Amino acid sequence: MKVVINNCYGGFSLSESGIARYLEFKGIEWPNAGFYDRDISRSDSDLIRVIEELGDAASGACADLKIVEVPDEVDWYIEEYDGNEWVAEKHRTWS
Repeated sequence: MKVVINNCYGGFSLSESGIARYLEFKGIEWPNAGFYDRDISRSDSDLIRVIEELGDAASGACADLKIVEVPDEVDWYIEEYDGNEWVAEKHRTWS
């Protein structure tokens, strides 16, 4: 499975052209007052298409978006430190 992460300090964000292209794929009018790029599922196929199509131009301010491959059977989540992200495998903990 492909997952989008931010590969630098700052935080996940799409550029204006990235947002416009994503909304175009979704059939949503631009601008859309109720749309926030932070709410997009990181495995959304249209988000993946935007990153693959636009490359570096898809990344917003203080972002360097990257696609990582995660095995399909992995139950994953995104971990971050100061906006720099990585994919981690979920596991159980007790305390």
